[in-house]
Amino acid sequence: MKILYGVQGTGNGHISRASAMLAAFKNHPELDVTWLLSGRDKSRGCGDISTFEWRAGFTFATENGRVNMLKTARCNNLLHFWRDISTLELDGYDMLITDFEPVLAHAARKRGLPVVGLGHQYAFRYPIPLRGSNPLVKGLMDHFAPAQRSVGLHWHHFNQPILPPIIDLKMPELMPVTEPDKIIVYLPFENLDAIQQMCSHWLDYEFYIYHPQAQQRDAGNLHLRSISREGFKLDLLSCSKVITNSGFELISECLQLGKAILVKPLHGQMEQLSNAAALSELNYATVVDELKPQAIRAWLKDDSRPVQLTYPDVACALARWIAGGCKQSEAELASELWQ
Repeated sequence: MKILYGVQGTGNGHISRASAMLAAFKNHPELDVTWLLSGRDKSRGCGDISTFEWRAGFTFATENGRVNMLKTARCNNLLHFWRDISTLELDGYDMLITDFEPVLAHAARKRGLPVVGLGHQYAFRYPIPLRGSNPLVKGLMDHFAPAQRSVGLHWHHFNQPILPPIIDLKMPELMPVTEPDKIIVYLPFENLDAIQQMCSHWLDYEFYIYHPQAQQRDAGNLHLRSISREGFKLDLLSCSKVITNSGFELISECLQLGKAILVKPLHGQMEQLSNAAALSELNYATVVDELKPQAIRAWLKDDSRPVQLTYPDVACALARWIAGGCKQSEAELASELWQ
């Protein structure tokens, strides 16, 4: 079976999911998967996927912790996007799959071809915790990467046919010891200088700050790190707490590992605001709207046991489902996995 699988590269969570699916597909040599990446520079790669097609796609511009709509409009070329949709070759594929990747999704719809949507964003088609939504935002979410059949992922099922998250964690044979004073800070949409100033208040903790603008250096209790998937995963295993925005995949990994989480959602982004609302409702993390010292201090001093969840191997289950022609209903698949 030949498959074209689109990956939205705006957030690293989509890349992590694709890497997990790549590993799961290795158990099914009958599947011939071609990967399509859009929404990020081709030079940044696609995680563990070394060979992929690339299109510019569509991305969002952020500034100081919020979506900047003016910059978003400037950095996206709609004419180029339409050309990519019109010229994408879809002949010869038996199945089309999109992880919220819009070029493949719209190319398929333009030609009347079925496409399967697989990812966190498709959970928003169901009544789950929402925040920051309005008709315009909901319309954009529904039509950004349309799919005739969709499989949504979330931290909880909310009594809907939603699957657990896909976890991209390779556990070492010898797990590193958790360091109580080691804190990971991953706030890629926030100002780096402001992050350093924030962390400099607490000298009793070692802050490992991963940021797109960071250069590798150590300054006292601040350890700046450039974005590195492998380095980040190793630090994640040994840290005790994580400060991050409310993206889906990293928080899924933290819940699986039992790390205490403090999240500050990206303002103006319905998905992140809704993720924060879900975390508050489920009591899975501490949620703040602003990174104020008082709230962070209280969270750092909180020594209560963090939430730890054991999610099933969703990637392998989905690979089997895809190899079998997606015959099982989403509700049946969700029921089996949540058990």
